[in-house]
Amino acid sequence: MTHTQSLPDEGAETAPRDSSEARYARRHLGFRGAAIAAAAAAVLSFLAALLLGESSISLRAALSQPGSIDALVLFNLRLPRACLACLVGASLGLSGAVLQPLLRNPLADPFVLGVSGGAALGAAASLAAGGMAFGALLSQPCVFLPAALADACVPVVQSSPTVISALIGAFLSTLLVCAAASGSGRMSPVHALLAGVVFNALAASAITVIKALSPPGRLGELTFWLSGSIPAVSWNQLLAAAVVLTLAAARLFTLSHALNLLSLGQRQAAVLGLDAGRASRALFLWTSLLVAVTVALSGMIGFVGLIVPHLLRRAAGADNRRLLPLSALLGAAVLLLADLASRMLLPAAGTVLPVGALTALAGAPFFLALLRRRPTP
Repeated sequence: MTHTQSLPDEGAETAPRDSSEARYARRHLGFRGAAIAAAAAAVLSFLAALLLGESSISLRAALSQPGSIDALVLFNLRLPRACLACLVGASLGLSGAVLQPLLRNPLADPFVLGVSGGAALGAAASLAAGGMAFGALLSQPCVFLPAALADACVPVVQSSPTVISALIGAFLSTLLVCAAASGSGRMSPVHALLAGVVFNALAASAITVIKALSPPGRLGELTFWLSGSIPAVSWNQLLAAAVVLTLAAARLFTLSHALNLLSLGQRQAAVLGLDAGRASRALFLWTSLLVAVTVALSGMIGFVGLIVPHLLRRAAGADNRRLLPLSALLGAAVLLLADLASRMLLPAAGTVLPVGALTALAGAPFFLALLRRRPTP
């Protein structure tokens, strides 16, 4: 009697594998599409920021006639402003992409840590006291440095008192938030979030008092700075900011694998062999440095770090090794477009619109629309 042995269903065996391969292919294609789109958006936005504005210029005249008005507008006004917008937007997008998985809160953005509150408080004190007078006060500690360093320190501090004051405020607030979040000896993301919210509330109250006591002539400047803007900067300031922000971004890129593990929770990350407390502190401090420098340079610009990672996570997935550089690219593009819009609206509005106000007006309803959609699996 012959027995026929039934062969296993080949389709049943290969279906899970095919399904897994299909999911991987879709994610890879999604990442490639998102990378191409983010890079193209950054390049096109940068070119638009150079060529468009409240007044038209001739690119041929700017390149062929170094002393022309077109060359002056392009290389002395628009180029440094576009470069600064790139740096600030990339830093905000990157900061938001780090903080959301680190704090395990999809609503986290660079201004929840309290760093922005400290930076804003320091800058508000400088603006209210008068830039030059405050700069002279801040430069006093430079006399304790060696002669060569003192000679270099004094002019830098006196020429950028608002930036230096914002950096000092951000540094002190970071220390306070870290101390509050590490009460048990280990960095707690929940405690960091709560400490940042409380410190931001205290800083906002102190800024309100400063605004109430400020002379009318300085109140407008202070209000405009707190709204967020892309100011005119020298090439030396731009180079210094680029060096600091690039180093901080590079360090965060190297910590992207640790961030993937921390997004699972600190206990799970520790089980997988990660020193969760040390990695959390490193990510927190480097992100705080990014936020401190951007707030010191451009004031309070919100929603970029909140919206950009959400958009990319839906298209490119949640792998932070891919998400972090893409967030920097798209963040640069978003802020370039916002700054371009503020300049293009100048003739109609009759005044320079704060970039932070435009990002809030565009970002708030967009984020509410995102919340109404079902999350991507």
